[in-house]
Amino acid sequence: MTKPQHHEIVVIGAGICGATIANELLERGKAVCIIDTAPSPAAACSSHAYAIAHPHIGKGAPRLLRLTHLAFLLAEARWKNVWRQHGIFQPTKKDKTFDRTATEEHLRSLDLDENIAIAMDAHEAKQFCGIEQSGVWLPRGAGLNLHETSKELLHEQQRLTYMWNTRIARLEELSNQWHLFDASNKLIVTANQVVVACALEAKDLMNSIGIRLPLRPVRGQLSIFTVRKDDPWIKKLPQVGISGDGYCLPAKQLDDGSYQWIVGSSFDEGEDDLSPREMSDDFNREQAKRLVDYEEGNLSSLMKSGEFVGIRCVAGDRLPIIGALAQRPGIFLATALGSRGILWSALAAKLITAQLLEDDFALLARLGFAADLVAALAPARFFAGAAPSALGALASNSKPILPAESSAK
Repeated sequence: MTKPQHHEIVVIGAGICGATIANELLERGKAVCIIDTAPSPAAACSSHAYAIAHPHIGKGAPRLLRLTHLAFLLAEARWKNVWRQHGIFQPTKKDKTFDRTATEEHLRSLDLDENIAIAMDAHEAKQFCGIEQSGVWLPRGAGLNLHETSKELLHEQQRLTYMWNTRIARLEELSNQWHLFDASNKLIVTANQVVVACALEAKDLMNSIGIRLPLRPVRGQLSIFTVRKDDPWIKKLPQVGISGDGYCLPAKQLDDGSYQWIVGSSFDEGEDDLSPREMSDDFNREQAKRLVDYEEGNLSSLMKSGEFVGIRCVAGDRLPIIGALAQRPGIFLATALGSRGILWSALAAKLITAQLLEDDFALLARLGFAADLVAALAPARFFAGAAPSALGALASNSKPILPAESSAK
């Protein structure tokens, strides 16, 4: 009988999060084995090229605001060579009146200077962004091709071992090591430390060691639209990204003079069906009108030319679950990234690596990781006996990333 491989560190999941964590560990001189059910990196929700990133600037949810600011700076630094900085505009909500003074005071309270966020009235936004709506201009907002980035992070190198087409179904601790089994109960590999960086699969893996995580799927569909070069929509298509109720990328002119415009995304909580839906495209067309404030726009002019369907994973309080699993030493979690995979992956790489290597946390403090932020992400926040003084009322401070009910089928 062949003895299974043993590795000091195993990372389960080769999406953008697992790839970023593995890369951080490799940069720190560690050897890593990465395991995924697919034949190559980024085969699931990280397989698309249309993700955007910007700091959250809404009101309320103070920990979320601080965390996304920190995560944005980490993501920008990590991916600067492939960061498509096109800027992102966040319009004032339709039921709100633009108040420049109040908006600027709010941005200052978030420690966002004009390098990152600028309040603009409709005239200024039209001049600088081509969008005639009041709101906040985020000049450093960017896009990232998750698929290409994940592949690059996991390029062949001496200290990296791959195990593709491998599904880990169960974990078990034996003799101070973690044993990883497949669905037929075959021992696949042993490890000193295991980073679970997959999405919904993390729920079953944690169940196998008696840990229950409140994870739910959220289906999202992006729509790729084509607009003819002589259509009235052309004058409304944005040259920057827009983030509001949904989001869109800058429109891209094609060789024949028409434009490609990517708009998304629908959200269906509790669903994991990857089949494209016409209703989701119709929903995204309506979102497109709202994003560019073009209520009279003819929806049939947004001609469907493609789509991307992904299943995101969220926790009950909509914050990611990132950190050491104190109840099971040697297990680390990075899951429930929701719709902010770019940001949370960059943050998870720093935090997980520091905890796994038992670093001096002075480095994390310099990066901006206050103790309450580490606690806000910790898996322990969901378990009975979590210290109230350390964790506080986290759920009440965690404004949902996605609506509580399905808005598109």
